[in-house]
Amino acid sequence: MAGRNGIPDYLKNFSHKMRRNMTKEERHLWFDFFRGYPVRVKRQVIIGKYIVDFCCERAQVIIELDGGQHYETENKKADAERTRQLERLGFLVLRYSNLDVMQNFSGVTEDIDRVIRERMKKLGTE
Repeated sequence: MAGRNGIPDYLKNFSHKMRRNMTKEERHLWFDFFRGYPVRVKRQVIIGKYIVDFCCERAQVIIELDGGQHYETENKKADAERTRQLERLGFLVLRYSNLDVMQNFSGVTEDIDRVIRERMKKLGTE
């Protein structure tokens, strides 16, 4: 059944569950970077039929963290299709491995910050 905004209840419930049960890499990025970030970034956001890890709506940037399962052939295909669909909606999708987040946190956050600032400038939303 769909709620007031047309989003199916099962998707909303799953999104809430994912916010409560973030991976350690998602928690690291959320608590140590996005919570204090000057531009609003949401976590576990429903966009179309997908739940994305992080989304900066102002910059139309989605940040996805990929664990090992994302590198299996079928999951790579599904991720590529998901990225295409999100790009059709006007979003830029950034993907980082969980390993990158844990071993190169400053590099990942610098990249995210640069892309968000560039996109906001391009979109005139800075």
